[in-house]
Amino acid sequence: MCGFISIFGPPESDAIQDALNGLLAIQHRGQDAAGAVTFKDRFQAKKGLGLVREVFGEKHLQRLRGHLAVAHVRYPTVGLGEDTDVQPFWLDYPVGTAMAHNGNVTNFHELRRTYFAQRNIHLGSNCDLEVVLYVFADALMRRRADPVTVDDVQTAVKEVYDRVKGAYSVAGITSEGMYAFRDPYGIKPCIFGKKVTPEGTWYAVASESVVLDVAGYEIVRDLKAGEMVWIGKDRVPHIRQVANKPHRPCIFEYVYFARPDTFLDGTSVYEARMELGRRLGRAFLETKLVADVVIPVPESARTAGQTMAEVIGVPCREGFVKNRYVGRTFIMPNDKARQATIRTKLNPIRAEFEGKRVVILDDSIVRGNTSRQMVKIARQMGAAKVYLASYSPPLLFPCLYGIDMSTKREFIARGRSHDEIARELGADHVLYQTLEQMEDAVRTAGNKDLQFCNACFAGTYPTGDITESMIADIERDRMEASKV
Repeated sequence: MCGFISIFGPPESDAIQDALNGLLAIQHRGQDAAGAVTFKDRFQAKKGLGLVREVFGEKHLQRLRGHLAVAHVRYPTVGLGEDTDVQPFWLDYPVGTAMAHNGNVTNFHELRRTYFAQRNIHLGSNCDLEVVLYVFADALMRRRADPVTVDDVQTAVKEVYDRVKGAYSVAGITSEGMYAFRDPYGIKPCIFGKKVTPEGTWYAVASESVVLDVAGYEIVRDLKAGEMVWIGKDRVPHIRQVANKPHRPCIFEYVYFARPDTFLDGTSVYEARMELGRRLGRAFLETKLVADVVIPVPESARTAGQTMAEVIGVPCREGFVKNRYVGRTFIMPNDKARQATIRTKLNPIRAEFEGKRVVILDDSIVRGNTSRQMVKIARQMGAAKVYLASYSPPLLFPCLYGIDMSTKREFIARGRSHDEIARELGADHVLYQTLEQMEDAVRTAGNKDLQFCNACFAGTYPTGDITESMIADIERDRMEASKV
């Protein structure tokens, strides 16, 4: 899972400051690398491994001039996370364009072995965005359009949809304008916005609405599944429906990835998490267990923790203090790194545990590393009982669409009953949200018509084209990355 922002500012403006402000707002979506490409007479770039504040300095703001920009934060789900994989990517020839994406190309390895090998094209990275870029640029080149029109961009996007499988939202710039498109099933989010200033109208697309909020943009709307936008020399947004597939946004965005102050597909992430907490609170009451306190694991579980506690009728307390200088352990590159940082990341407050029956609430239980540590810490702090709760169902199946859950062996719930999971984690009881409750909770928070990609919970992949060879390729990638 990554994050991007692309900006088309008025003539003679500089888009880089808005772009970097946007990246800071979605640093949570990728801590491995950051980059930006701008255009003013030529493409200019700054990319590097590390956080946004580590990659960019004042000198880069002075150098990255231009009213067109695309910027990105990354954590790797394809490739090894090397500096050659850092986005955005750009081509000066055959068609000048720079591009960033969020998602996963499921047939990446197949395209390398066939489409690119047949054309004697050697990719310069292990990042799957590169195949999207080449397919898109090649289609534009064949149109030989000058200037590029919305019809040209639509043709190129259709070519990408026809050849490139998976889940991806893409944003990019050319020398003439800005484009974005969302995968045919709309699995990955993409939001379009604008702001009006004395200099003229600015346009932007981003992975989360909060990116546009902090940069001062008005949200126009989410791009729909299979939809694209092009803004060219006429500075008029042209939106086209390119593919017509069932809309299946990723439900894990609402559970974990997105910031709580984000709106996705007409639904407040904050309201969704509040409702998830209420539903789980009711489920806890049905167990007849008795608790004294709910302690959410920061940060994502805080919102649900408040409403779960209200339903149960007990306080919600900050039992763990988070070190804000340690990143999200879920998106660290390998299991060794995750486990090494968990204890550094979270430190307990003894008074909130000692002698109490404690519900530790988390957004999900994936590998069990964090949960096991939290239970252990709670017992060390003198908790009388430790109940572990997740406001999402058991994770059982690999995500092949860009969330770092790519191998079956990673899931602690796979092949275990709830009682067995509790024993494995050292808890007195483990409580999960049901799949039906989770989906209904998110719909209740906003868009009542949403149907989701829930493949990591249910094992049904909405694109309908997942093969065993794809799964093997992706699993091999992640196992290689875990060795780094």
